[in-house]
Amino acid sequence: MKKHTFIYLLAALLFVSCYGIEKPNKPDNLISEDKMVEVLVELSIMSSAKGINKRELENRGIVPDTFIYRKHKIDSIQFANSNNYYAYDIEKYSDIYARVKDSLEKLRTAFKKEDSISKAKKQKRLLKEDKPKNLKKTNTIDTSQIKKNRLQKKKK
Repeated sequence: MKKHTFIYLLAALLFVSCYGIEKPNKPDNLISEDKMVEVLVELSIMSSAKGINKRELENRGIVPDTFIYRKHKIDSIQFANSNNYYAYDIEKYSDIYARVKDSLEKLRTAFKKEDSISKAKKQKRLLKEDKPKNLKKTNTIDTSQIKKNRLQKKKK
């Protein structure tokens, strides 16, 4: 009996707690989904940069969120209202974040590729710098040093 009462009480609480949620009104200056994806991608990147190079950002006088809002010609209230509007529709919001994730993965792949190319170029340049310039390319082995080493060993 107690078990059934608990289940009914839990179901009633669940029903009552979800009852008062209303869909937010569409803001007059709603940010388009494409622009919202761009803003969220940049906010994610800036959030990562802020965690790694916080002091560098502070020294340059960069406030990350404000920087991105200015770049996209929006303000924080417009972003918050648009974010709340899109967040109400879970499927649409999930699609937006899937696009954000895809964009971040593409950027990551591009930067990894660029990084590996620059590392290969740097290594090639270092190899060229390390190569002695006065050595002749030959297919023979210089045995004179080997002979000297053998003679020294025999004398000992």
